This record gives sequence, structure tokens and C-alpha cells, in this order.
Amino acid sequence: MSHFFADDGAKIHVSISGEGSPIVMLHGWTSSHREWFPFLEALTAKHRVYRWDARGHGGHPLGKHAAATAERMARDLENLLDHYALNQVTAVGHSMGALTLWQYIRDFGTKRLSRLCFIDQSPKLLTDESWEHGIYGGFDDGKAREMMAWLKEDFAEAVLKLTAFGLNQRAREKYLAGASGWERSRAALRAQDPGPLIDCWASLTAADYRDVLNRIDVPSMLVYGQESNFYSVETAHHVAQQIPKAVLHIYEGTDHSPHQWQRERFARELMAFIDPQT
Repeated sequence: MSHFFADDGAKIHVSISGEGSPIVMLHGWTSSHREWFPFLEALTAKHRVYRWDARGHGGHPLGKHAAATAERMARDLENLLDHYALNQVTAVGHSMGALTLWQYIRDFGTKRLSRLCFIDQSPKLLTDESWEHGIYGGFDDGKAREMMAWLKEDFAEAVLKLTAFGLNQRAREKYLAGASGWERSRAALRAQDPGPLIDCWASLTAADYRDVLNRIDVPSMLVYGQESNFYSVETAHHVAQQIPKAVLHIYEGTDHSPHQWQRERFARELMAFIDPQT
């Protein structure tokens, strides 16, 4: 692992692999740079891949530095691009990573970006009477307050329940059955410091990037799970309609992490998107 220091002094860890034009990969909430490990062999054949642990993530202590808000992580991304002198970047964001990219575009524009890939995310997580494309198609302020209380009471179990009791019936069944994969996730979540992650969640649920989508002026690839735990296929199509030049892929039979369920397809389609001439 390498690292750089953000402009508030926070140490941000980055794994760097391969040679060629840059790809920056931004993981989801509670995850780390390891989320992207399965794709390294395919991507590093032609590209230099930067995979960070967002502040407050990856087991790295945040200390007294600023909380991992969407705004702060977007600034961290700009600091990363500055530190490694990166331009013409392909940026890939899953879940929280997509929100970070939308915040980055709001704050810094697209001048340093050449292509974007957003994986299974809505531009506004909370729903209301005028917005049905957030979490579950029905996750309002009241449910957000309830979720926050659960996170503070038992962080790991709250995260698992958020994932299990959504739109994916298979996830619900596996959770209730105590499947081994859920047990591993529970152990991993319990090993993390919940405070910074709870603060991060509060920032993400407060965000609204609907106004950013139609300002994206570089080619964008969208990947959504047909059986996402959180978002309907209608959400995917809505986002695709709002972003100019967007190409939408729906991965059949997959959840909120479609790239993990169909890894070879994702790597192939991402490479074709980045290098269409090959």
C-alpha cells in the first residue's frame, strides 16, 4: 500500500498496480480497496489502477481529521489526483463511490475525467412524495432516523439488516438462515470502528445529486443489478435517461454488487468502454 496526505493532514491509503492510462476505483460504504482485487488482472494489462481506502474505511484510523462526508471524500479524490498528477482519468464508483464521484463533479467538474462508471446507485437515497427512486423505493426521513438508531445500537447488525430486508428476496432468506457468507460479513463489520462509518452514512443519506446528472459531459457506463437490494430497474433507467452519453447495463440475477456476481462480464465491458478501439 502507498499513501498520500489529504489537505487536512489525513493519511489516505492507496493500492497502485499496473502501467498505462489511469483508472481510479472508489469502493462502497464499509468496504475497502479489496473490493476491486478480482479485476486487477484484466485491468492492469493496459492501465495503472489506483484503489483507495476512503477515509474512515479499510481499518485505517481517522484520528482527529475531518469526518468522511461526501464533500470531504470528493476533496480527497481531488487531492489524490493532484498528488499523483493524474488527468484523463477513468473513474469507477460503486455505491458510496458513485456518490463520491457525483459530489466530485459538483465541486470540481469533469476536466480531469475522461470516462465514468457508476455501479448500482441512486442520486438521492431518501425518498419522499416526489422521489421514489431511492432506497427500496420507500425509505423516508422516518426510516432514516430509525436506521440511524439501529446503527448506534448495533452497527454490524444494522448494516446487515439494511442489506437483507430490501428488494432482494434471496438476501433475506440467506440472512434469516444464518448463511456462512453473512456470518463472515458480520465479523468483518464488527472489526471496524463504527463511529466514522456512521458519520459517513449520515452524510450520504443527506445528499441529493439529481441536479448533477445532466451536467455530466463525459461518456458514462452504468451497471445495475436486476435484483439489487436497494434499487429497482426503474431507478437504473431513470439515472441512464438523466446522464448524457450514458450506456446502461443491467446484470440479470445480481444484487447491489453486480460487478462481483458477473466479474468476467464486468471486466470485459469496462475494458471495452475504456478502450473501444481494441
